[in-house]
Amino acid sequence: MIPRFLTLFFFLPFLAGASPEPTPLVVGMELNYPPFEMTDAAGKPCGLSVELAEALSQSIHRPLRIENLAFDGLIPALLTKKIDLVISSLTITPERSKAIAFSRPYAHIGLALLTRKDPTIQNAKDLNKIDRTIMTKRGTSGHVAAEKLFPKAKHLVVDQDAAAYLEVSQGKADAFLYDQLSVARAQERYPQTTQALLTSLQEENWAFGLRQKDKELQVLTEAFLLAFQKKGGFQKLAAKYLFKEEGIFRKAGIPFIFSPIP
Repeated sequence: MIPRFLTLFFFLPFLAGASPEPTPLVVGMELNYPPFEMTDAAGKPCGLSVELAEALSQSIHRPLRIENLAFDGLIPALLTKKIDLVISSLTITPERSKAIAFSRPYAHIGLALLTRKDPTIQNAKDLNKIDRTIMTKRGTSGHVAAEKLFPKAKHLVVDQDAAAYLEVSQGKADAFLYDQLSVARAQERYPQTTQALLTSLQEENWAFGLRQKDKELQVLTEAFLLAFQKKGGFQKLAAKYLFKEEGIFRKAGIPFIFSPIP
């Protein structure tokens, strides 16, 4: 007869194998886009998109790991399976859709302009001239759209949006083409030297980016987003992170980012 402790000893490996630890959900984002993707004083990921990723990981019962990557490196990291999905204020575009799958859109926003304060710049048409300089951020939808929207202007591409804000503020560039929310926030930061032209030049939707063959995760994220929207999850996040910006949008007569998707 086998002693009890030996029976337990032989049985433990089977117990361990019966309930393996769940695989971490690896989410890629560039932690340089407050209040969506950023870090706190201790260097830990925080922000609206981080809380969204946390809610998703809890919903599908997988521990979360966030990978901080340059924005233009997110899709390559996804395709090479270094991350499982992208949650980084990612715009749905036809070009990106050829390479990756997108979830249902969860936010709607437009491209707008942060310009230097100048009476000769009243609208977008005033910037489509050979003596104007338009800045964009590498890898963004604004980077892609700039040539079409401002074919006559000079174009400068930067890797960090903060650098573009500073260039425009100092009058070294005429405008920065970026999303409406960021433009509104930047103008508040440089009120004496910049102006925000918030009229949308191109309507866009944000969504999660996933691998096209990862059907299981696509189904899980769709179910999560639908449930999160229905229970008012985005409104709660907006109240926490975007209450000031929501007021700016309302005053300008612009639909807010988490308004119903058209």
